[in-house]
Amino acid sequence: MAADLGAPELTGIRRLSALDTVRARIALAIELGLLAPGERLPPNGEIARALGVGDITVRRALVSLCEDGILERRRGRNGGTLVAADAPAGRVGEVRAYREASDEVHQLIDHRLVLESGLVQLVALRRPNDAVVDELRALVRQMDSTTGWAEFHELDARFHAAVANVGAPPAAIRQYLSVLEELYRFYLPYSMPSLHQSNRDHEVLVQALAEHDPEAAALVTRAHVDDLHRTMFVGFPR
Repeated sequence: MAADLGAPELTGIRRLSALDTVRARIALAIELGLLAPGERLPPNGEIARALGVGDITVRRALVSLCEDGILERRRGRNGGTLVAADAPAGRVGEVRAYREASDEVHQLIDHRLVLESGLVQLVALRRPNDAVVDELRALVRQMDSTTGWAEFHELDARFHAAVANVGAPPAAIRQYLSVLEELYRFYLPYSMPSLHQSNRDHEVLVQALAEHDPEAAALVTRAHVDDLHRTMFVGFPR
């Protein structure tokens, strides 16, 4: 399910190989400061899950990024794959495809804002029962305890789908989930503290739904989605 915006830049990104996509997303996250110098990357399997590719692809991408001086490998107990202290910018040419898609990225974010604001207000007005609220709160707690990108994003997707499924029309749910799926193509790796901080918005949203407050639900949704313009896709000019 992909949102068809008829955008040639998106087509350009789809033409990237899986290997080039991993290289671009990690390199861009480093260039934008979302991954700091010296920061240790998760295990290969975790990266593969988070970026939707195979382990072998991740291994090849990390090796090539080490050769480019973007990452470095350290042996020993405290070793692993880390962001290089002086990672050069502009070394990975595939990043250009993501930067050139800035307009489409922000259109997708705004599309999500329109759909999600309406959905959460409708859900609040339909007064979700205690079992639904408990399920959403459990997902928020699970996201708080995550230690890797993949697990957080999987739970995040479950959370937003669970909210929409409370009572939104099926056609609206399909369109909303389609936009979320397309946005995941652009998500960049960045620090777990930042992800956990974004989870506070989920917590506030659940409280608004529990209190059947559509205005509060819409306000926190607006703040949460607006953050994508400033953080998740920082560096993509509007």
